[in-house]
Amino acid sequence: MKAEDLLEILAERPFQPIRLHLEGGRVHEIRHPEMAIVTEALVAIGMPRDDESGMAEKVRLCSLPHVVEVEPIEVAP
Repeated sequence: MKAEDLLEILAERPFQPIRLHLEGGRVHEIRHPEMAIVTEALVAIGMPRDDESGMAEKVRLCSLPHVVEVEPIEVAP
């Protein structure tokens, strides 16, 4: 996946949460566009804590060339 393509998806309004499927079967969710920082080759995804603090518990780095699918996450109304 190209950085520009992911940035375009993250900029859509209203934002639709997504799942990134990576080579090897790993899957990461981006539920808010603020959770992702995109560089030319990587996306850093903040993994939220279980509380309502808005803070990340950890950060996952994903290589953009290894993203094989972007899937919208259906959100309950």
